[in-house]
Amino acid sequence: MSNSSLVVYTKLSPYNSGKRPVPIDRITPHCVVGQCSIEALGAEFAKSGKNASSNYGVDKDGRVGMFVEEDTVSWCSSSSANDKRSVTIECASDTTAPYAFRDVCYQQLIQLCIDICRRNGKTKLLWIPDKTAALAYIPAADEMLLTVHRWFANKSCPGDWMYARMGDLAARVTAALTPEPKEDADLAAFKKLWYAFRKELQDNDASAYSKEAREWAVQKGIVKGGGSDAFNGMWEDVLTREQMVTIMYRFAKLVGLA
Repeated sequence: MSNSSLVVYTKLSPYNSGKRPVPIDRITPHCVVGQCSIEALGAEFAKSGKNASSNYGVDKDGRVGMFVEEDTVSWCSSSSANDKRSVTIECASDTTAPYAFRDVCYQQLIQLCIDICRRNGKTKLLWIPDKTAALAYIPAADEMLLTVHRWFANKSCPGDWMYARMGDLAARVTAALTPEPKEDADLAAFKKLWYAFRKELQDNDASAYSKEAREWAVQKGIVKGGGSDAFNGMWEDVLTREQMVTIMYRFAKLVGLA
């Protein structure tokens, strides 16, 4: 299990429960209740007797700090069961309700969640607003579930501002994890190969068995060759419907039917 490459500052907190006993399948964003720096947050989690920590933090300027390594259980959500399974993220916020994040902080939270999901093999981030339904849900192998601190303690965390955006966070992260459709790329590659294949066929080669028929069709003007000055019947090339009706029309004129 790796840590995020988005981290620009590390100050490991002594407050943790050691290595995770279960795989990660949750992310829990929190609000700091302060527009602080990651250095200040790291110092807070290192204080003697603090008894709190988070895996990551995103500060007021969108910088990412790490305070508990991702493979280690932080003390963040007032729930040991949640923290064992969750990557916890403290985000700088206003000090008063609704505890709004700066946009740069929110945008970096999105990127951090994308990175966490991607490194843990997840392709979907889910938000289930109903606490009972969410905590009863067992994520599939490729799913990550969002949880919130207020479900486990008498707190407003992550604040009403972030709580109202949990669905948006899940949608944006899932969209970023969804592979781009390859139809256009595949179509372009097919066209390139098809063009090269047809160029190989558009010469004057032909099998001996059709020699008499070909000479007759050219003599009667039914087949007039390619667009160049030198005759090229392009005998091995595919026949379009336009070419087919043109040949039929020339033959009809030849026998007096047109």
